[in-house]
Amino acid sequence: MQVSVRSFTKLYIPILLETLCAMLAGMVDTIMLSTVGDAAVGAVGTANTYTSLFIIMFNIVSSGMTAVMTQYIGAGRTGVAYQARQLGLVFSLSVGTLLSLFLFAFSGNVLEIVGAAPLLMDYAKTYLRIVGSFFFLNALIPVFSNYLRAFGHTRPSLAAALLSNGANLVLNAVFLFVFHSGVAGVAAATVISRALNLVIVMTASRFLVKAREDTERMKNREVFAQIIRVGLPSALETAAYHVAMTLTIRFLNQMDSEGLNVTARAYAVQITNFSFCAAAALASANAILTGWRIGEGDYESCDRGTRRVACIGIGIAAGLEVLFALSSGFLLRMFTDDPAMIALASRLLVIDIALEVGRAANLVFGQALKTSGDALFTSIIAVIFMYLCMVGGTWFFGIHLGMMAVGAYIGLASDECIRAVCMALRWRSGKWRTKGFIQRKSAQ
Repeated sequence: MQVSVRSFTKLYIPILLETLCAMLAGMVDTIMLSTVGDAAVGAVGTANTYTSLFIIMFNIVSSGMTAVMTQYIGAGRTGVAYQARQLGLVFSLSVGTLLSLFLFAFSGNVLEIVGAAPLLMDYAKTYLRIVGSFFFLNALIPVFSNYLRAFGHTRPSLAAALLSNGANLVLNAVFLFVFHSGVAGVAAATVISRALNLVIVMTASRFLVKAREDTERMKNREVFAQIIRVGLPSALETAAYHVAMTLTIRFLNQMDSEGLNVTARAYAVQITNFSFCAAAALASANAILTGWRIGEGDYESCDRGTRRVACIGIGIAAGLEVLFALSSGFLLRMFTDDPAMIALASRLLVIDIALEVGRAANLVFGQALKTSGDALFTSIIAVIFMYLCMVGGTWFFGIHLGMMAVGAYIGLASDECIRAVCMALRWRSGKWRTKGFIQRKSAQ
């Protein structure tokens, strides 16, 4: 398989647009739900917070499956890549079905255990029961989307995202303003739009990818072990991040009784999410190329390509964040007219320049390392500095030194920047060259 810069562009642009679609869909849902009331918005936000924890289980397969598939595709062994998808599909469908049954039966119990506010309980229970009953959709969509991307077919996933988001928008309007179904209607719209997404990516993978025609197979146990080798550390890292962010937000809530600091952070995140989407898409596109190149044994192109993409990511992040900081007054007035809130969030956006630059490098090098098979290192480093800098820094600078949200952002920025340096040094060491699945097999 020949890999070129042109291939990167074809990968990157659809992935970027798909990532932006996902982000904008959440914003649209929030805006439309606000017509029902603040309690409805809070309830759905609460329910989605906890469903995201369940989605971590699917990350065990998702990231590992991509790493395995891309390397075997690069080596020309597409039958094994298809086998990896089938194993991921069986695992995801099994776990997704069990979680669907669990959330249908015990959604209320889950919300009571996590301490959902009484005012939000009825709304949250309704939403979680409906969406949770079809949770297997969340499990299956990434399997087929990643399968398509691994073979370089990024447009079908983008088309699925655009059509499902459009359907979600229309159905939200119908259920909210025609049938007045409230939160139940929004939940139904979410389920229907996800089902549409799944049908599109399943159909596309069936007709665009012919890997199943390649009869080469390995032992299922061996392929699944390779998936878990990357997927399990990645999933644990994601889980650790959710816990660390929960603790960080808890510290932010303790900084004042009016919620000024935690709200300022929320407004800043809404703006900087655009920079994050660009970096995340770069990292995802480069990860696919990394797998292909390692599978081919073209380590030099892999090294040069990843360094180049990291530089591009840093440049884009720096440019966007400087622009956001300079125009913070205008941007923040879209959310609030409170001068104190605007002043605080503006300071956060200045610090966020360093945060997003570090995050861009961290994402590119970190994803490339995971795809190479070097996932354990990235997860260990992530957990150490998440809690040392993100959580510990928020407490030390924000609460102990009284710097409030500014101190929290110093902790967050230090976490991303230190991890970025660690990932870059690990990549530069070249140890990732020994972690590939293909090389590991040939050495046995």
